[in-house]
Order: sequence, then structure tokens, then C-alpha cells
Amino acid sequence: MKKALAKSIPHLVLIPYVLIVVYPIYFIVISSLKKNNEIITNPWGLPSEFSFSHYESALTNSHLGTYFINSLYTATIATFGSLLLAMGIAFAVTRMRFPSLSKLVYGLLLLSLLIPPASLLIPLYIMVKDMGLYNTPLALIIPYMAFGIPLTVFVVAAFMKAIPTELEEAGVMDGLSAYGLLFRVVFPLSLPTLVTVFIINFLGHWNEYVMANLFLSTQTLRTLPVAVVGFADKFNMNYGALCASISISVIPIIIIFIFLQKQIIEGVTAGSVKG
Repeated sequence: MKKALAKSIPHLVLIPYVLIVVYPIYFIVISSLKKNNEIITNPWGLPSEFSFSHYESALTNSHLGTYFINSLYTATIATFGSLLLAMGIAFAVTRMRFPSLSKLVYGLLLLSLLIPPASLLIPLYIMVKDMGLYNTPLALIIPYMAFGIPLTVFVVAAFMKAIPTELEEAGVMDGLSAYGLLFRVVFPLSLPTLVTVFIINFLGHWNEYVMANLFLSTQTLRTLPVAVVGFADKFNMNYGALCASISISVIPIIIIFIFLQKQIIEGVTAGSVKG
């Protein structure tokens, strides 16, 4: 009896937490399927009639599909770019025989984690303008990659340190070069960790607002967070269309967590036990 009670306590604690996390998503989705007057009169209940007119309005009248593709393109390219560069840096820092230089690079990357991105907005804006990147996708992709590299190197390098060097020595005996070791030995072993940092960086890029609003002024290039904030003014009292646009914006995040939750858990625990 006591063992059963002890096992049930964590679940009892988690139930309120799950409700707190899930309820906002439920409220947004349900509200997007209601008529505007019903959102006011019956905010907590189910809609009397399920209607997808708000989704049609958000996708057609407000070009939400274009903003969705812009965000997906920018976040995906920046995340893959930072992941590729960070993987090479982490491999060099943990495996190449340059102790002093490796420590210096690793220390500088860790130090950069302490710098808030907001403090770099003005110099970044000047650099983007001077390089002719203003109002182009690269105005976001390059800064996103730069800000994603330090954390990615920190996580991936911690895992690579736990990989037995005997595996790489065997690869060298088989004639693999440094690039061969990285992509044919280290990369497959590091995949759970890479998936985890991919998701972390992708979420950050997908939800980023300040730089997207500052570096892009053309409507057709804007990303989804900027567009959703603009919808609050454009739709005015059309809460249904606003909730529909928010629902569409969280679809990729939900899909990623549904299909990659196993890799996320493996990535979080990877490197904690050496074997």
C-alpha cells in the first residue's frame, strides 16, 4: 500500500502541471473554431458549431501561408548551418591536438553564452546594413547561426568527450581521414544529442521576434511571430482569426515533439554515463 502510494505521488504532482501546460493550447484551438461572439459569451466551453472559417481567413486574407514558409525556411537553414559548424568545432576542440588553442576557443564560446543578444542589436543592425543584407533572408539566417553555435558546441562537445577514443583509432586504422571520422564515426554516435540541440535551436529561431522585426521590413519576407503580432492590430476584435493564426504557428513545434520525443530524451541523458 505504501509503495503504491509513493509511486502515485509523482503522478499526482504532475497532473496539475500538465493541465497548466496543455490548457492554453486547448483554449487557443477551441477559440479558433468558435464564432467571435461565442468566444466572449462562452470562453471555456466547446463551440456550439465547429467552424474553420477563421483558418480560411488567416490563410487567404492575411498571407499566413507565406509567413509560415518564411519562418520554416529561415529557422531550418539557420539551425542546420549552426549544427554543421558547431559539430566541426566541437570535434576540433575535443579531438585535435592543440590544447592551448582548443581551451581558448572553448572558453570564448562559453563566454559568449553570457552576452545577451539584445545588447548586440545595434552593431548587428549596422553590420547588416553595411553588408547589404538588410531585407533579405540572410539578415536573419547569419545572426541566428552565430547565436546558435556556442550552446550547440557546449552540448555536443560534452557528449563527444564521452565517446571512447578506441572507436576513432579503429577508424584511423581503416584509413579514415578527420572528415571521415567526424561523419562516419562521431556523427552517428552523436545523433541523439544533435537532435536535441537541433530542436532547441529551431524553437529559438522559430519564435524569435526582435531581429525579425528589425531586419525585415518587406511584408512578403516577414516571419510568423512578426505577422502574428501584426494580426493583433489587423484583426482588431476578430479573436477567432487571431487564435487560428496562433494555432497554425505552433503546428511545427507539436509535430517535432510528437515524432522526436524519443530522440529528445536520449539526447538529454546522452553523455551522462560513460560506457
